[in-house]
Amino acid sequence: MHVLFAFVAMGSWAVFVNHGHDMPRPIYAGLVQGTMSAGLTLLLKSVIDGLSHRIAYPMQLWAPPAIACLGSASLLLAIHAASGTPEIWKTIAVPLLVSTSYATLYNYSISARRGP
Repeated sequence: MHVLFAFVAMGSWAVFVNHGHDMPRPIYAGLVQGTMSAGLTLLLKSVIDGLSHRIAYPMQLWAPPAIACLGSASLLLAIHAASGTPEIWKTIAVPLLVSTSYATLYNYSISARRGP
């Protein structure tokens, strides 16, 4: 369900921010962003879990979400550039904010349970 929501919500966002460009570019941007958001949603929790267990306190509080954010941003930028998305920065801003916020909150919650 989360994966479907990520595809629809973030894909729709991409169509919206690219709507001023000739068709079918906004549709392609939406399909690319929706697919990337769905895939990143599947991987994000696993990445945070893995990194959080491998990084020592206090770096475990900030490093896993920062690494996940940088990885997500790199993938999103590269794939949107390769696919010809017109408004790349606007397209990835909201999905990156949402995924980084989730990663940060999730990482803090598992770090708090485990303790220093």
